[in-house]
Amino acid sequence: MTPVTGSTPPRVAEGPSHDRGLGPRGAAVLVFGSSAAVLVVEIVALRLLAPYLGLTLETSTLVIGIALTAIALGSWLGGRVADLVSPTRLLGPALGISGAVVALTPAVLRTTAEGVRPLLLLIAALTILVPGALLSAVTPIATKLRLTSLAETGTVVGRLSGVGTVGAIFGTVFTGFVLLSRLPVSTILIGLGALLLVGSALVEWRTRGWSGTPALALVVVAGGLGTTVAPGACDTETRYHCARVVADPDRDSGRALVLDGIRHSYVDVEDPTFLEFTYVRAVAAVVDSAFAEGEPLAAHHLGGGGLTLPRYLAATRPGTRSLVSEIDDGVVRIDREQFGLRPKSGVEVRAEDGRLGLRRLDTGSRDLVVGDAFGGVSVPWHLTTAEAMTDVRRVLDEDGLYVANLIDHGDLAFARAEAATLRATFAHVALLGEPTDIGLAPAGGARGGNLVVVASDRRVDLRAVQKALDARDTGWRIATGDDLTSWIGDAPLLTDDYAPVDQLLQPYG
Repeated sequence: MTPVTGSTPPRVAEGPSHDRGLGPRGAAVLVFGSSAAVLVVEIVALRLLAPYLGLTLETSTLVIGIALTAIALGSWLGGRVADLVSPTRLLGPALGISGAVVALTPAVLRTTAEGVRPLLLLIAALTILVPGALLSAVTPIATKLRLTSLAETGTVVGRLSGVGTVGAIFGTVFTGFVLLSRLPVSTILIGLGALLLVGSALVEWRTRGWSGTPALALVVVAGGLGTTVAPGACDTETRYHCARVVADPDRDSGRALVLDGIRHSYVDVEDPTFLEFTYVRAVAAVVDSAFAEGEPLAAHHLGGGGLTLPRYLAATRPGTRSLVSEIDDGVVRIDREQFGLRPKSGVEVRAEDGRLGLRRLDTGSRDLVVGDAFGGVSVPWHLTTAEAMTDVRRVLDEDGLYVANLIDHGDLAFARAEAATLRATFAHVALLGEPTDIGLAPAGGARGGNLVVVASDRRVDLRAVQKALDARDTGWRIATGDDLTSWIGDAPLLTDDYAPVDQLLQPYG
């Protein structure tokens, strides 16, 4: 018999396990929440791994790749399993198990990183992949439960897919702009784990399809307790770093600012002229040699940390005005609360990106620009390019000086590229460092580490600089002219269009 045109399409075949209790609002809430949770886990995982892998392009790419793999795997398997098993039996376990894994993640990752480092990448992958796949499976499962006829297939699939995308956007924005600025990452993950467990319990109550929530609740509690005893705790968790202030046992007033496990600054809170790090003494030697003794300067600092150099300039050159661009307002709070930064100290700190801070400065307004910005073990690439250096040159007066701290190891590919970039921008460039690192001694003993580059459009008395380096017991030498040309070799110029800093830089020896 020929069907009558316009007749009602056949309903999708349903088994007895389909539960009509999951209404459109319930399905939307589940899809929205699970999609948001995937992005929360992804973004927070970057913060957890940064102290151990560095906040680099490679780390970000790895985490994003694992998260996308989890989403693809969960979507495919979720749809596949929902066709084979009653969907009501899947939602509770997906949410509950995800919550348990998420709550355990801080303790497990930090313990692994400190105790079984070779397994860190594997454990990190699993802590993202497992909850990510399970949560991504919620959308096809919920879609399966909401499909009742072929006539509404497009509407249901499209609506839930859109809701899931909106959830992912919310998870990204809320985590980046709200959660990470107000809560420690461990609190975020344990709280998310608890919320997922609550969601699992509600689904269980609604569908009566699973009864494992009580057992998983114990796992979430264990995750919270484990975080309190796991290694790697922070004094302060800022927007960008796990920060600690460590007292020097050999110097009562000495303090080290440790960011993501790396000593970024050393400050003597009572004697700002005491300079612990060799590269800081080298920068001070350059400044003291290039400008008249005691002459006040107008200085700009790209990166602040513990403000060691701004304090030194304020103490040795009264009247100096130092403006500091420090992107991490949490570090600025530490400077004020623990390192004694005072409003009328001659040091003004702005919580801003260094490149944007440069753009706000007037042309020819600075005698000195100091580059010392690092994110974990990586250099912010946009502060290394020819365009950035052109802006540095713009804000310097005709006798102004740019002094930058570079960190590199291995074949020093990044340091060579940065020196090449500065040579293309300034008339005079010199490199300071260990003789083996800057090509003034047999390379077999090269270790890498800190180097200091000096750039200007006026000649600097390098003999005076070398004398000051010797007086400060640095053991460093200066490479310039043909020696520097040979050291740079065929290193590429860094530009805003091409700056593979993360690939060139080797953060550890």
